[in-house]
Amino acid sequence: MNKTKKALLFAVACLLIAGAYTTLWRVNADRERFGITRITPLQNAPPVLAFTTVALGGFRGLIANLLWIRATELQDQDKYFEMVQLADWITKLEPRFPHVWAVQAWNMTYNISIKFKDFEDRWRWVYRGIELLRDYGIQYNPTELMLYKELAWFFLHKLGQDLDDAHFYYKQRWAKIMEEVIKDPRPNFDELIDPQTDEARKRSRVLREHLKMDPVVMKQSDQQFGPLEWRLPEASAIYWAYLGLQIATNYPHKVKREDLIHLRRIIYQSMQLSFRRGKLITDPVTGEFLYGPNLDIIPKVNETYETMVNEVESDSDKWVIKRAQRNFLRDAIYFLYVHNRISEAQQWFYYVAQMFPTNNMISGDTNSLPSQITLDQYAVARIQEDIGETSHDRVKAIIMGLLRDSFLDLILGQHDRAEGLHRLAIQLYTRFQTAVQPAGERVALPPFNDLRQAVLNELLDPEKGLLPEYKARLITELGLPPDILTNQPASINQPTSK
Repeated sequence: MNKTKKALLFAVACLLIAGAYTTLWRVNADRERFGITRITPLQNAPPVLAFTTVALGGFRGLIANLLWIRATELQDQDKYFEMVQLADWITKLEPRFPHVWAVQAWNMTYNISIKFKDFEDRWRWVYRGIELLRDYGIQYNPTELMLYKELAWFFLHKLGQDLDDAHFYYKQRWAKIMEEVIKDPRPNFDELIDPQTDEARKRSRVLREHLKMDPVVMKQSDQQFGPLEWRLPEASAIYWAYLGLQIATNYPHKVKREDLIHLRRIIYQSMQLSFRRGKLITDPVTGEFLYGPNLDIIPKVNETYETMVNEVESDSDKWVIKRAQRNFLRDAIYFLYVHNRISEAQQWFYYVAQMFPTNNMISGDTNSLPSQITLDQYAVARIQEDIGETSHDRVKAIIMGLLRDSFLDLILGQHDRAEGLHRLAIQLYTRFQTAVQPAGERVALPPFNDLRQAVLNELLDPEKGLLPEYKARLITELGLPPDILTNQPASINQPTSK
């Protein structure tokens, strides 16, 4: 072969290589755009991950498939612990395969954790599942909405709900983790965004590097859905679902309709949970933290329902959301009433009358349309929905429970709620006495002041009552003589706001 022919063939080869490169670039771009595969290199990956994804080349997919088949067999056999190592290998071979991260995290959080009786052991596996998605899965798959959805669901369902008998322990552990960053119920987001002191820089660093949360996004989500109690897990559920929706806006070609539905539903359910128990308060009896309702987010929760109704298309979906909205509003009215926010309760009562004029307010009562009953009647009926009007012992127990909660709220400085509970106890007492009047003294309750005195005596009991500092605070709030603890029983006055 002469030199000219060789040169010509070499030139043709160069042209073909150049053409193949151009075509390969376009094919890779299309593969990335349509989510067929991931060809961009991993950033900040551990050495073992970088090695497997480069050195094994295309063979790593074949190996991962074989491991995945074996992992599925182990799952069918309930051998979850054995699955952990296989899933770890699969994520190292295919770190851009989001389903593996989701399955492995779910396995740790749900399947393995319940194998342990000790709550600390359970929490260790639950939190490993959260860390796996948060610290690794999302890091290597930052545009995969399903990972945001799964992480948000862990916070809402596993930590936020009460289906696991260790749920209260989970909440306590998460609150302690968040308290490293959030010191007050209302965090200073600007301080975390642009810290000016060493202490603020430390907290901001923990938030960004350890918890993988952006204070800018926290501030945005709090403004839109809050005010939120960030030490509770439902606030984190809202954060990750909200971040997922932001990702969907920036990468619309990667959006699946079902992912958007799930993300919005998590926000809506988390907000409802935040309304019901979105505040942390200290139990005066044990000193441990309890939950209280967050009434300040009621308008935003209702707005979320309205948005959800407008976003769905089918009538059946709209009906389900509207029914959930009505149930939420019934609770909101009652909670506002109990907290002595009567004017707000009345406004939402009118709102329900306009939005749901043909739906009864009281379950099982066909004569309880919003136009047929008053706010006071509705509030008392809410308590009596599960008791009979003539159930003497149960009504007595509920009245004394309301009075006890009223005293405890006085200790906590929640004077409006204390007054609201006291008013509700009086109304329930009056309604019951009126209902049983024809039956005479046989079924009537003791005098109201005697019930109140009995509750107070129980709280101030030297051996079984409140903690000493809380006893002193209650005595001060009620304006009782300081020596009442050594001179029981004594008459008390009606609790009043200060």
